[in-house]
Amino acid sequence: MPACCSCSDVFQYETTKVTRIQSMNYGTIKWFFHVIVFSYVSFALVSDKLYQRKEPVISSVHTKVKGIAEVKEEIMENGVKKLVHSVFDTADYTFPLQGNSFFVMTNFLKTEGQEQRLCPEYPTRRTLCSSDRGCKKGWMDPQSKGIQTGRCVVYEGNRKTCEVSAWCPIEAVGEAPRPALLNSAENFTVLIKNNIDFPGHNYTTRNILPGLNITCTFHKTQNPQCPIFRLGDIFRETGDNFSDVAIQGGIMGIEIYWDCNLDRWFHHCRPKYSFRRLDDKTTNVSLYPGYNFRYAKYYKENNVEKRTLIKVFGIRFDILVFGTTLKYVSFVDESHIRMVNQKLLGRSLQDVKGQEVPRPAMDFTDLSKLPLALHDPPPIPGQPGEMQPLREEATPRSRDSPVWCQCGSCLPSQLPKSHRCLEELCCRKKPGACITTSELFRKLVLSRHVLQFLLLYQEPLLALDVDSTNSRLRHCAYRCYATWRFGSQDMADFAILPSCCRWRIRKEFPKSEGQYSGFKSPY
Repeated sequence: MPACCSCSDVFQYETTKVTRIQSMNYGTIKWFFHVIVFSYVSFALVSDKLYQRKEPVISSVHTKVKGIAEVKEEIMENGVKKLVHSVFDTADYTFPLQGNSFFVMTNFLKTEGQEQRLCPEYPTRRTLCSSDRGCKKGWMDPQSKGIQTGRCVVYEGNRKTCEVSAWCPIEAVGEAPRPALLNSAENFTVLIKNNIDFPGHNYTTRNILPGLNITCTFHKTQNPQCPIFRLGDIFRETGDNFSDVAIQGGIMGIEIYWDCNLDRWFHHCRPKYSFRRLDDKTTNVSLYPGYNFRYAKYYKENNVEKRTLIKVFGIRFDILVFGTTLKYVSFVDESHIRMVNQKLLGRSLQDVKGQEVPRPAMDFTDLSKLPLALHDPPPIPGQPGEMQPLREEATPRSRDSPVWCQCGSCLPSQLPKSHRCLEELCCRKKPGACITTSELFRKLVLSRHVLQFLLLYQEPLLALDVDSTNSRLRHCAYRCYATWRFGSQDMADFAILPSCCRWRIRKEFPKSEGQYSGFKSPY
């Protein structure tokens, strides 16, 4: 048994003994390993730029469209058709929009000389009638042009329609002119002024470089820094024909990616432009193809207020500006979340390592708001409760499953080749069962009853019509998955969904045309 400690032991001091060996071999081995470790750490810091502080870009955009178009249109004058030539300038064919967007008119239909009075409705399946009993006084619906008076009157010849109180004559239902009246708009040019700011670095710049030749036109290889774009060239970059889109209109995205490195010894910050068609290309089978709206020009004639109603077809250009890409991905076979903080072009998301981020703690305070169908049923006496995790067996591999897929349920991306890597992501890092086989995925993400409840919980008076139901449910399902797997709302906003999950949701709530917009950057 050891003796008790004395008071003098408290004031003792001990140190380790160092033995120094004078050896060329040991010294060489020591410094060899030191150099390897130092080199690896330095390479990791520099190659992944881990020494840098990254932040999203703050941006403002201003556009100016230039061009002149000659328009030839037929009008009725004293019962005779007459060909009229008109010149349209910037004030005629551009319209201000909210946000980083601008609109260029390419086609139109006119209804001239409208005034407030009584007149027959335009003949459609809803408005045709044979007697006053087929019309209801005071009736109106979103498809009608006015308020019914209850009378059935002659429209033309033997056809009768319900009389309405409206702007008369009623706008005729006609197809957009072919070719487009402003088909020459493909030669219009737009100047895009884009100012950006990185507040954390106190750095501001813009896309108009010093000494810019104002007569330049953007070209992908010959003049990639020119901020002046010919509209026809933009569509050519996406493989579309401007003349075809101009008939019924469309939506085009202009993406500006700022590739910036603010290191003093390797400073560069230049924009890179790319283009993407954002509306549905399958205009022949779409229920509401193209892009159009109506506006009116008011005037007075003999003290009577009149107007010219114009249905405008055109192209809306959305300018999407993004810089540092902060994205989050989650694998079901990993306990952490991966933050991808770099430009992802030419590299599959499945192969990007990223930075490991702890998964946020789950917040169960809102579970009481969920519908009763989500809660567990009462236990059956005599039967033990069981967990239902992922199936242990691997999912049968789909014939179309790409090589990077680990669960066997992913499908190839529909995006252009330059953006395809943003959707090359599986729910697993290593081979195994797909997360879509879990019971929770079916209940939390695919349950139509739950999704409808959540939509109505957010908008109690939401009317889910047949045309938009699947679209609203599909995007609500995307949101449910991101919130479930990423927890934090900040992460969910920048989350990228695995291919297998996206396609399973699309299968449950399909789009009639089968064309999906795919991943969109939030910047």
